[in-house]
Amino acid sequence: MIFKRQDLGIDLGTANTLVYVKGKGIVVNEPSVVAINVETEEVIKVGEEAKRMLGKTPAYIKAIRPLKDGVIADYNIALAMLNYFINRAQNGFSLFRPMVVVGVPVGITEVESRAILEAGNEAGAKRVFLIEEPMATAIGANLNVEEPSGNMVIDIGGGTTEIAVISLGSLVTWTSIRLAGDELDESIVQYVREIYRVIIGERTAERVKMEIGNVYPDKEYDELETYITGIDLSTGLPKKLILKGGEIREALKPIVMQIIDATKSTIEKTPPELVADITEKGIVVAGGGSLLRGITKLISKETGIDAIRADEPMTCVARGAGMVLDKLDILSRLRRNE
Repeated sequence: MIFKRQDLGIDLGTANTLVYVKGKGIVVNEPSVVAINVETEEVIKVGEEAKRMLGKTPAYIKAIRPLKDGVIADYNIALAMLNYFINRAQNGFSLFRPMVVVGVPVGITEVESRAILEAGNEAGAKRVFLIEEPMATAIGANLNVEEPSGNMVIDIGGGTTEIAVISLGSLVTWTSIRLAGDELDESIVQYVREIYRVIIGERTAERVKMEIGNVYPDKEYDELETYITGIDLSTGLPKKLILKGGEIREALKPIVMQIIDATKSTIEKTPPELVADITEKGIVVAGGGSLLRGITKLISKETGIDAIRADEPMTCVARGAGMVLDKLDILSRLRRNE
């Protein structure tokens, strides 16, 4: 039993959910997946164990990702997942309900906001605050967001890419596009289907992205390769393939260039004085997409501004959401449950 309140920062992501506990750091980092018995609606597994069931379950068990594009798509399943992760973060029962800050996409609607606030309440939070993911990213990356100077961040997550310029503790300009890691995986699935007439699943596509995914022309990247097994569309039988880095770069290019275009658009909307600050400091890139080989080189080339990957880029949103509890000026401006 816990005898003091443990306030939480949560990155409720489309692909993964991370929970930060003040004074402890990241205590939960698991896939945003729930396995349920569709006949009884009983939750069977949550997180990593549920993800291992994706595409491999019998008819009566369904592995569900309750978030889509960074927002709740299935409220009841999302609530069960959030409840599980909050309990995990607190090591079970606590006498005190935590204050919870949840990172959300900038373009979230009123209905989507209310769903997350209500889910947080029902999951046991004393009070729930919503923070825009780019702001949380910047705080988690240890940028001084409260000074009168421009900071620019790009967070390429599982469901959305969030791009923003921040000054004086607020977003000055921003762009949120529902194109990110999931669409990169889907582009690999489509490429293999169209070029090789072979069907692969999303977990295989994700593995290909992680092992040989790249977005910048480089001989070293071209020589990367990985083996996959899929279903041949002609025969319906298993077929093994070798995929090369160069072809995966071409598969990812349409999605990546839309992220680049959104970045350029955000810079174009930014006041000149803040652009000067950003040019001096560089663009900070975070989220799982920041791990794509060559992504910072490509952003630098296309924008003319140095791009730098954040330290621990996968955890920036959760850490920033937790750290904002100490930034009262910013906290007072956040959307919250009444």
